[in-house]
Amino acid sequence: MPAELTVLIVEDDADVRLGCEQALRLEGIATRGVASAEAALRETAAGWPGIVVSDIRLPGIDGMALQAQLRARDPALPVIMITGHGDVGLAVKAMKQGAYDFLEKPFSPEQLVDTTRRALEQRRLTLEVAELRERLAGRDKLEAQLIGRSPAIERLRRLIADLADTTANVLIHGETGTGKELVARCLHEASRRHARNFVAINCGGLPEQLFESEIFGHEAGSFTGAARRRIGKVEHAEGGTLFLDEIESMPMPLQIKLLRVLQERVVERLGSNQPVPVDTRVVAATKADLRALSTRASSARTCTTAST
Repeated sequence: MPAELTVLIVEDDADVRLGCEQALRLEGIATRGVASAEAALRETAAGWPGIVVSDIRLPGIDGMALQAQLRARDPALPVIMITGHGDVGLAVKAMKQGAYDFLEKPFSPEQLVDTTRRALEQRRLTLEVAELRERLAGRDKLEAQLIGRSPAIERLRRLIADLADTTANVLIHGETGTGKELVARCLHEASRRHARNFVAINCGGLPEQLFESEIFGHEAGSFTGAARRRIGKVEHAEGGTLFLDEIESMPMPLQIKLLRVLQERVVERLGSNQPVPVDTRVVAATKADLRALSTRASSARTCTTAST
């Protein structure tokens, strides 16, 4: 489902802008206000979950030009124009160019609320249809990548489709050669993160002496041979997916170093004290039963403590 929809009020008169915001908020409608078209363009993007209510008369870029630029980005974005008494002709022109509706000053709070509710409902339906189409396209892509018609493959495709667009981290368990990385890539490609990087790390293949530099990155001069800054693999996965393959093979000292990054979602490059926030989804793969390994390790520690 689309995120909560927002009404963006574009009005250079602070009193009018505040009055519009208060009228909508009293009705439980999420609202933001800006004083110029330039600010409105910075606030919105294609697929932005909301609608725009804009005065025609604005400093700099006017409301007509704003509407044209917004609709060039997103033709389905509803734009409601606010007009003065002498601007009705411009409002009619805006309607012909695709504006959703217009409000002539002075208008009542009820008129504003009614018009925005109708525009919000149209926007909600448009975004839901787009999301459904994207999910259907993702299912078609899954069928092309995961070939087969067996019940097990069908269940796997359904599971990937259901998990792909969630924020949940995922652990993939399977024998060597069964396609764990392919499943991880399918999860990435079917998610909203597909336009960003998919970064795969072989947890057992990194030498311990290179681990921190490869995973966390480093600043220039942080050690001999570090001539320039290097972005680590975790940071490179910003906005995308971090795939930890054969996670059971990572030595314990390296697991401890990686734990804080996975818990706090921040990374510090070698030679820096500045934490860098990272937004990455973590997908791990293992051929071992990690729960059983954890249980055995816990039992071994218990026995050692008891014997001591």
